[in-house]
Amino acid sequence: MSLKRTSILVILILLIDQISKIYIKTHFILGEDVSVFNWFRIYFIENEGMAWGTKISDFSDLISDRAAKIALTVFRVFAIFGIGYWLYSSIKSNGHKYLTFAIALIFAGALGNIIDSVFYGVMFSDSHGQIASFLPAEGGYDSFLHGKVVDMLYFPIWKGYLPEWLPIWGGKYFTFFEPVFNIADVAISAGFVLLILFNKKAFPKTE
Repeated sequence: MSLKRTSILVILILLIDQISKIYIKTHFILGEDVSVFNWFRIYFIENEGMAWGTKISDFSDLISDRAAKIALTVFRVFAIFGIGYWLYSSIKSNGHKYLTFAIALIFAGALGNIIDSVFYGVMFSDSHGQIASFLPAEGGYDSFLHGKVVDMLYFPIWKGYLPEWLPIWGGKYFTFFEPVFNIADVAISAGFVLLILFNKKAFPKTE
């Protein structure tokens, strides 16, 4: 892929991701959901920046939530520079189109979620019990680097109790698919899946 086409792909993903997040943030109250189909809902939640709705509080016994949030955001900022360099190198070296396409997806998705983590805390008011406003005069809901990632895509395709004969999870209530995610998460996951499926073409062996 050329630099121009790769740039268009990254910008397009970023636009779709950010427009969807800003719309949800400024039209939904936190926890509000709308049923599109029985198996698909728009469900507004926020998370501290972990992938697929994972919470930093899950690791609160190791480090405070706010310190973990800053550490995660800073790490991801450095990581995006590394991914960006990898993408640029792939383009310049005429890497396989699958490799460049996959890295572009990962880069765009990671950048989309980083924008939330870095800026949303100062860009929006709080969404608890109210619809957030953009650039409120009284300031945002948190400080720089403490923004929360907006998630809204929810696919509860099946809910019910699992058969008793299943090991570990037998008899437990289960939802497939449980995580709530966003366009950026889809791009990142699609990029990794492409790297796995087409790894031989993406990483050809040199003789």
